[in-house]
Amino acid sequence: MSTRTTALAAATAALAAAITLGLTGAPATASADPECGTVASPDTRVEHTRLTEPAVTDILARSGFDDVAGAVRTAVCEAGNSKAATAAARLAGEALWQRAVDRVQGRGDAGGDLPRSDDRPLYWARLAGELEIARVAPAFPSWSEEARAKVLTAFDRSSRGIESTAFVGGESGRSRQVLASGFDPFTLDRNIRQSNPSGATALAMDGRVVQTAKGPVEIQTVVFPVLWEPFAQGIVERAFLPHLVPGKRDVDTAVTISQGRAGRFDLEVWNGAHRGTFPDNDRVSVNETIPIPEDLPHATPQPQWTRTTLPVEAMKTAVPGTFPVNINRVVTEIPAGSTEPVTREDPTPGSTAVAGGGGDYLSNESAYRTTALRDALEADTKQGHIHVPILNGDANGEPLADMRADIVAQTLALVAAAATS
Repeated sequence: MSTRTTALAAATAALAAAITLGLTGAPATASADPECGTVASPDTRVEHTRLTEPAVTDILARSGFDDVAGAVRTAVCEAGNSKAATAAARLAGEALWQRAVDRVQGRGDAGGDLPRSDDRPLYWARLAGELEIARVAPAFPSWSEEARAKVLTAFDRSSRGIESTAFVGGESGRSRQVLASGFDPFTLDRNIRQSNPSGATALAMDGRVVQTAKGPVEIQTVVFPVLWEPFAQGIVERAFLPHLVPGKRDVDTAVTISQGRAGRFDLEVWNGAHRGTFPDNDRVSVNETIPIPEDLPHATPQPQWTRTTLPVEAMKTAVPGTFPVNINRVVTEIPAGSTEPVTREDPTPGSTAVAGGGGDYLSNESAYRTTALRDALEADTKQGHIHVPILNGDANGEPLADMRADIVAQTLALVAAAATS
């Protein structure tokens, strides 16, 4: 049997196993078997250390996603070789993503009493699967730490929806196609039960076809990590680039979405080239100009500012909802010839970015990267950023499901308005 045939057979078996996630009683951490040992001191990150928190085990149990880690381990262990293990991890990640999308969109068994709209099962199940990949020691001779890294990357990307953004409509079908992104939960050291309404919105929108007065709008989505390093490696651009390449562009609207300010939506006009010091989910801080990988399309010199091309005025007036919608033009800059930062509406010529309208964290960076890519490609797409309201919690920090539903519904309406205005 050829290597390719073996890989395909293993991947098919892994996909079949992954599809049964939620239908089997596999434990969260499978026991080591003779053919697949366990690393005594796996290379893990801060995010993985939170998996032992009682709130996390509660979220996984109440959603039925506590079986994911064991299934991921089995898929890798039974692959037979490193190439097949990578394929198996990718398929397991795709199945996890689709399971999360189906749960949020009301398809299949909810798996427990956690609200269907919840984005947290995907986040914590992904980390549990990553931890098993970090721990596993397959017996096949081609296994190495380099192979483990490839398996981890394949699982991470596919479980974020990045490998499944193909549009059904095609060139001769629906003319309005939208690629949108959300984020994982963050500020988990403040509240381990934190949800991110932008991630919940991404799950609610993925694969949806929204009927509007101006025709159908098809939406595909991805969810990004709240981590500086993957952004530096180009995870954002690599997700959007296939849909923006000249001659192959299949979207006319691309929207990055994140949680922003209390009680309102912000349509951000300006994005800045600076990343600030707020720690990410691994407690890493940075303070630098946003780094763009050399192998990606980019302008030289790197622009300090990029601007939305979303129809923000039309979006604001077209969408009634629970929350007010604000067009935010405020930036913080160091004017040309100065050394002191100034906060004002709209950047001045030659200024240095300190913070875009969306700040200097990863939300601003996701918007900056996608719009800088748009400009480097000279694409005429409508692109920009939506900040959704902060999702409040109850006395125990548990996110308010009704509020999340209101945020998701209004965001979907804003995205549809962006595509049709």
